Amino acid sequence: MDFRTELATFLQSRRSRLRPQDVGVRPFSGRRRVPGLRREELAQLAGVSVDYYIRLEQGRTQNVSDHVLDAVAGVLRLDAAERAHLGHLTRALHTSPAQAPAPQPVSAGIQMLLGALGEVPAYVLGRRLDILASNPPARVLFGDFDALPAERRNMAWLHFLDPGARERYPDWEQTARDTVAALRMDLGRHPCDDRLCQLLGELSARSDDFNRLWAEHHVQDNSHSLQRIHHPATGELPLHRQTLHLPDQPDQTLITYIAEPGTRAHTALTTLASRRLAGNRTNEPGPLPQT
Repeated sequence: MDFRTELATFLQSRRSRLRPQDVGVRPFSGRRRVPGLRREELAQLAGVSVDYYIRLEQGRTQNVSDHVLDAVAGVLRLDAAERAHLGHLTRALHTSPAQAPAPQPVSAGIQMLLGALGEVPAYVLGRRLDILASNPPARVLFGDFDALPAERRNMAWLHFLDPGARERYPDWEQTARDTVAALRMDLGRHPCDDRLCQLLGELSARSDDFNRLWAEHHVQDNSHSLQRIHHPATGELPLHRQTLHLPDQPDQTLITYIAEPGTRAHTALTTLASRRLAGNRTNEPGPLPQT
């Protein structure tokens, strides 16, 4: 992964969102060849020299201070996730290659919590959006993660390369965009993760949609949202997706899907969970297709 290019295109994409009048500065004279804020205008507003900002955008600076990054982020109106990503990218330029990816064990306590959630579908995501553990209701709702080869137990792989994903997620475009944004955030946190680079290579080679969304340079952490999930036995279910960051494992998140009490979705989840516990798999989806 060329992090100089990644940093440059990220900053360029954020400059293109703004116009001089958006940030209260008189535009530089002359014909504007590209939309958005010019480097000169950004440098002026951030209080750095034009030469210094150009070198920063091109990844040719050493030890950029948080003060400078905060100033640039402020001008570009970056949100918290984007500001964090900017810091990750500048550090990634000077990060030594990693050894083999570290394992991602799920603690016994979290495993017990998954089992204690009853009818609530839940799973644990790790680096690269790997699916590290799940409970029976999640496997009923989304398919049997455990039946997949280890390299395909990954939320990004399933979103873009599983043929059933578009049916499973009625709002596929938005969930796919959120997935790419979370994956890009992970790239900044772990720039030398060979498995992540392999995953990105496979997705870019096999999915035009992934390439289109990756080019947006959107970044975000896993978020809370109302998400529609389609199950073949129950139809469409509006569920509240809750993301809980695990304090002892900063790279792991617990994802739960909760239905409002008294709704059809709540009844459907209860029914699916009871059938799973009773060993009745008649209406469960089989393992996700392995293409």
